[in-house]
Amino acid sequence: MSERDGTGRRKAIPLRLRRNAVAWERQRPTWRDARPALIAEALERARARPTGNWFVVGAARDLTARRPLGRTVAGTEIVLWRGEDGTPHAGPGACPHLGAPLKDAVVRCGRLICHWHGLGLDGGPFAGWTPWPAHDDGVLLWVRLDSVGGEPPTEGPAVPARPARSASLAAVYTGTGSCEPEDVVANRLDPWHGAWLHPYSFVDLVVRDVPDGAPPDDEKDVLLVDVSFKVAGRIVVPVRAAFHAPDARTVVMRIVEGEGAGSVVETHATPLTPAGAGQPRTAVVEAVVAGSDRRGFAVARALAPLLRPAVRATSGRLWRDDLAYAERRHRLRAEGRFPG
Repeated sequence: MSERDGTGRRKAIPLRLRRNAVAWERQRPTWRDARPALIAEALERARARPTGNWFVVGAARDLTARRPLGRTVAGTEIVLWRGEDGTPHAGPGACPHLGAPLKDAVVRCGRLICHWHGLGLDGGPFAGWTPWPAHDDGVLLWVRLDSVGGEPPTEGPAVPARPARSASLAAVYTGTGSCEPEDVVANRLDPWHGAWLHPYSFVDLVVRDVPDGAPPDDEKDVLLVDVSFKVAGRIVVPVRAAFHAPDARTVVMRIVEGEGAGSVVETHATPLTPAGAGQPRTAVVEAVVAGSDRRGFAVARALAPLLRPAVRATSGRLWRDDLAYAERRHRLRAEGRFPG
């Protein structure tokens, strides 16, 4: 049974049947549209945007009240834990006493207690151990590393606009690849590959608008894409999506028309190895934040613990292909063989 919108009109069922489906090899080639120079220019505009030295380090739900979380960003060992009020703290991952790994410490009453000799940290400076700013935006954890970022710092990260937490479902996927953050960002700024590299998820993809030669304006520098998400067989959900890079290490895909309008997929690229490393490693932290005004979506939110693994698995399947794409791009660049 169909639902009604606020005016009393029946809402259209989002599912569609592809009546003129074509085989994968017969779809329209996109290589002429995906011009290397166009993608390179979009990447350069993205790389010019400030980050405030904030790096995404993982999912907010991964940091519990009882256990710390260990991460590495650009070769810097980090430990994160929550204070008694749930506020995240972050700092160097080595104990200031004898260098024990603080990721193996325990948290008691908001204090991080080293398991080697019992030294306790409350999130403030201690004997040369200096904390770093941390932020929990409700979906992701961030840490600010000024010595790594090298930019003017900001008080907090620029978190993309998302559906309201009370009316959305969020899931976070994390993967790693042998490439640099720019290779991940470049991958996301090439939507033309979607229906070719990921035919199991996307069909009928058409790039409608490209900011070719446009200034790096945050409101206008977007790629507008019409695409259908595959459900089963010839059943699809068509949407219009906008791709935008708000900073040098992030690309956001936002559904602007169709089912789930306002939902976002945020792709954050965090370097794991220092700049200039011979074998770079990058973490891809992708947050899917879905919202809908359909009554049935409340059921989906209630089933979030069961649905999150499925959403992560879907992201993981896509990123198995896309990380291979990004790694290949890095190898070609390193060898001086990158096209264009």
